Amino acid sequence: MNVPTHSTQHVKKINTELVKQTLRTNNTGTKASIARLTGLSVATCGTILNELVHSGEIIDLGTDESSGGRPANRYRFNADYASMICMIVRTEGGVHTITCAVANLNGELAEHEVHTLEQIDVPIIEQLLDDLTQKYTHVRAIGIGIPGVALGDTIGICDVPQLANQPLASLLKQRYEGVEILLENDMNLTVYGLYQQLQLEQDRNFAIVTFPRNHYPGAGFIVNGQPMNGNSYFSGEISYLPYGVSREQQLELLQSAEQAAGFIVQSLVSIIAIINPVQIIITGDSITADMLSKLDAGCRAIIPAEHMPTLLIQNDTRSEYLSGLITATLERLTYHIQLIQRR
Repeated sequence: MNVPTHSTQHVKKINTELVKQTLRTNNTGTKASIARLTGLSVATCGTILNELVHSGEIIDLGTDESSGGRPANRYRFNADYASMICMIVRTEGGVHTITCAVANLNGELAEHEVHTLEQIDVPIIEQLLDDLTQKYTHVRAIGIGIPGVALGDTIGICDVPQLANQPLASLLKQRYEGVEILLENDMNLTVYGLYQQLQLEQDRNFAIVTFPRNHYPGAGFIVNGQPMNGNSYFSGEISYLPYGVSREQQLELLQSAEQAAGFIVQSLVSIIAIINPVQIIITGDSITADMLSKLDAGCRAIIPAEHMPTLLIQNDTRSEYLSGLITATLERLTYHIQLIQRR
């Protein structure tokens, strides 16, 4: 294995992130305790802490009570140093909403509001963001969840027609210079939030699949403990699976629970055979709680028992969606380098 080398600047950024994350996790710490937890030298920790106190990212709480030696200064992560805006774009049953949430650097909500709108387009999103960035002056990141394909900075296929093919993230980067912008698919964010909440064993495969009544089905996957987007961010677009019916016919099938069951089983069996998840969450307004036993039996008629995941129905995943969006947006503010050892 070739060991990657990093510049002094990269190493400093990694060390600084280690110090911030340690204080965020442990609430407070001294130079000595942070050095012990991070593996960095006390001198390095002291230099980093001085810089972070000067920038306002860390708060110096003063000295601890002396236990005989020289009293040590205690530090705390300043979660209110900056804010982030999280926005969820949703269209369900002909109702268009945008949920706006503002959180601090610990992911704690300062504001949460749902706007019901006649339509959703780029100017409306920009106006809502302008209002929030004027109210919260130190916004460091903006995260937006959409019911569609997020192709990097551009929206592809989308349940909101006015947003399809719009370079939304590119436009926002130009509008809010220096602010990190995240654009992500709704199911990818929901599966991320659920995975964290369930606290499954590390590196487990996990899936969520949704069957809305008036929109195409979709899915989100965690593979080896990591969200899966796919080569062109098309992962999860399960309406394109070869069911033997057109996408328009899929919408008709989802109008009736009786008709939908067989179609849903096909989707679940495909997911099980491909990623072999430990658990699948089934959601969407085409799903009712009494369908679980029928769906489970339909899958077990095809999938060997030892490979069968746990199936759960959860109709309301809004809090998990927001949680996943907040976490993913926070991660945009985290400097990290992932080291991968090739087998």
